[in-house]
Amino acid sequence: MTRIESPKVVKKKLFSPIWLLPIVALVLGAWLGVKSIKESGIEVQVHFPSAIGIDIGKTLVKYQGLTVGKVTDISIDKDLSGVNVKIIMDYRSDPFLNKNTQFWLVTPKASITGIEGLDTLFSGNYIAIQPGDGSSASEFVALTEAPTMIPNDEEGIVVNLTTSTLGSLDVGSMVFYRQVPVGKVVNYRLIDSDTITISTFIEQQYAHLVNQESQFWNVSGLKIDASMSGIKVNTESLASLLAGGISFNSDTKANKAVSGDTYVLYPDEESAVKGIEFVLTAENADEINQGSALVYRGVEVGKVHQTQLTESGVKFLAKFDVQYQHLLNADSQFWIAGADISLEGVKHAARLLTGSVVNVLPGTSDQALPELFTLQPEAPDLLQAQKLTIQLTSDEHSGLTAGAEVRFKQMPIGTITEVTLTEDFTGVLYQVEILPEFASLLTTDSYFVTESALSIDASLDGVSVTTRDLNTVIEGAVSLVKGKNKALVTPQAKFALYRSNDDALIALNKNNITTLTLDSIDGAGLSTGSPIYYKKMQIGSVKEVYWNSNTDQFSIRIAIQNKFKQLIKDSSVFWRNDAANINASLSGIEVDVAPLEGALKGSISLGLLDNDQPGNVSRLYDSKALALKQAKAITLILPAEAKVSEKAAIRYQGHQIGVVQQVKLNQNLDTLTASAYLYGEYADHFTKADSEYFVVDAQISLTGITAPETLITGPYIGVLPGNQTDISDNFTAHLSARYDANIDADAVTLVLEDSQLGSIKVGTPIFFRGISIGQVDGYSLSENGNKVLMYSHIEKQYTHLVNQSSRFWDASGIKLEVGIFSGAQIETGSLETLLSGGISVVTEDITTPANQIASGARFNLYNKMKEEWRRWQPEQVKP
Repeated sequence: MTRIESPKVVKKKLFSPIWLLPIVALVLGAWLGVKSIKESGIEVQVHFPSAIGIDIGKTLVKYQGLTVGKVTDISIDKDLSGVNVKIIMDYRSDPFLNKNTQFWLVTPKASITGIEGLDTLFSGNYIAIQPGDGSSASEFVALTEAPTMIPNDEEGIVVNLTTSTLGSLDVGSMVFYRQVPVGKVVNYRLIDSDTITISTFIEQQYAHLVNQESQFWNVSGLKIDASMSGIKVNTESLASLLAGGISFNSDTKANKAVSGDTYVLYPDEESAVKGIEFVLTAENADEINQGSALVYRGVEVGKVHQTQLTESGVKFLAKFDVQYQHLLNADSQFWIAGADISLEGVKHAARLLTGSVVNVLPGTSDQALPELFTLQPEAPDLLQAQKLTIQLTSDEHSGLTAGAEVRFKQMPIGTITEVTLTEDFTGVLYQVEILPEFASLLTTDSYFVTESALSIDASLDGVSVTTRDLNTVIEGAVSLVKGKNKALVTPQAKFALYRSNDDALIALNKNNITTLTLDSIDGAGLSTGSPIYYKKMQIGSVKEVYWNSNTDQFSIRIAIQNKFKQLIKDSSVFWRNDAANINASLSGIEVDVAPLEGALKGSISLGLLDNDQPGNVSRLYDSKALALKQAKAITLILPAEAKVSEKAAIRYQGHQIGVVQQVKLNQNLDTLTASAYLYGEYADHFTKADSEYFVVDAQISLTGITAPETLITGPYIGVLPGNQTDISDNFTAHLSARYDANIDADAVTLVLEDSQLGSIKVGTPIFFRGISIGQVDGYSLSENGNKVLMYSHIEKQYTHLVNQSSRFWDASGIKLEVGIFSGAQIETGSLETLLSGGISVVTEDITTPANQIASGARFNLYNKMKEEWRRWQPEQVKP
């Protein structure tokens, strides 16, 4: 029977997961749609005068190099005034598209000042944008040229300059301060028919130089000033000559400028100079015109800048320079002055070419300045009663005549009124009147010097020619040199008149110098007038150089200015300077060049030793190193065959303790005299009377080379210290050291005797069982000449190996014995003894106090070793 299963009832789900897919797709599509609409860009319209240089789909819009849009369409304006360019801007530029936002077309532009828009040569023209403020906008009018902007990535200030003419200035023209470029012109524009505004950018690091009192002037091109004194050509720089330029001055006390400040641009520096302007009036302008100088006591204090014709005559606009503006007062007087031609000659002859000037007489009134000053045709009556009268005396007439000017810094301050002889007829007396306003310049220590119409100073530095005006040539002139004290002079005071400033200094410094005499081994290349320096500043000079026949040395008399005499103390030293001192080492090359005057004339330097060490103010050292080491001068007498030269070292056991400065052959032709120096810290040891000096030179033999360094450096002087208390500075040097010079005091010395020297030499070693225990130090013949005495020593640590039972034999070379029955026997020592010789020793008995040897003991030197000596083998014990 079939079993029927009951049906199962399944409840239907309310939501199937399959529906998530269309929902996600719907959300994603909506987000993409919104994003596409949002980033679709912003369309704006810009009106340009023409479409030249603009291409649809190619011309981009850039902001500081970043692309922010692209041209999509170009259409002609309805009124035919230009074209409308449609641009799709990046959606992120929306905040910057405001009413005052500016657009302009950037194209390449080349000028003398440089190339602008250079990147457009590769990428094509583009439209630049400058964001502005205001309400949001979508239509704009493009600028015909780039607006004034501070250069990219730079900080600074923009100041505006106004002028009536642009000249050769252009965008990019440089702005200079003391010929240093500090900024440039970024824009210019015509404000009205008479005014041009030039915008200049000053870099931030120089912005502090521009202040409220600064003046700007044009420095473009060349400025040529021709007069009797010569032709002066001035230009700021080559850049300003080609492309134009602007310069300005600065007043550190004035307030600093800020961006937007406006200044006047003057045509030249003279017009820009600070000062006070005023107006002069005259009936005519026959002698005065634009550029005429304002002169006070011969000094130009200002200029006439403008001339205008009026109904009643002529009006002159003049300006005092700022440093002289105090001369302008309410009662100041002005008059015309030209060349003065008379029977005595021509005064102010230069004005025949340059024109008349306006002379100035300062006033004393404190009232306000009038609007106009009257320009008088002649000089007013000047008060003479207050002039200071003085007298000048000279040993001889200097060519001065009555009327000659007395000057201070080339400014006239008085005149010579009379020239006579003194009452005792020993000199010339000049009566002088000094103007009252300059009376305070004269003090009791002032002096006067006559001026030369033509002065030529020729040296290796060049030729300097100084000329004065025609008045100096005709009448002469006198210059005042102001003193340092404040004591004023009284009328009829007398002053000396010197022919030159050098003569004055010599006469005045006779009681103002300290003199010293220095000894030197030679003249040191010095002469009268050679400078003396302290830290390269001149503090004195050489007065005399003379040779002392008694000492065969030179004496140099020097003079130190008293203001530096405190430098002369117990720790002072003097040395001569080389024109150039080169110190080369592995660390580099150091070149010290003396001042030019010292290099030409020779010079001396003064130095002070550290820690107030005792110096020497009576010796002129050959170098700074010798002076600072407080070297002591000594004299060495050497055999004529010695090969010692200048600059050879003096050494003790390899250490340099001095140097030879000069070597000369004596008149006897047998000896040399060497002038040398011992360094100060060693001098006490090696100036004792029994100190020994000798020549060290290379010796080449089969055993090797002694003192090999002298093959390169040349022979030097060796020295051994003495023990006596007596001091000396004269020594005799030998060709070699004493044979026992280097023997240890505890070594045992002995003398070996033989009939022949053989191959034994100084330095031949003494061997014990093949070990060197001593050496031969020297040799000589015995008194009767039948023996050779070889002076030797045994080193301290081996003295116990030698006693009275010791035997010595010559172990040098090869010993050959030939017998009929015994055959040939060859005996030789080591290779060293074969080449250079050697002495062997053997001892029979143990060393005891009874058989010890004393220094100086004598032994026979056998020619070979005996057979029985081979059996000697005592067990020596070191005491």
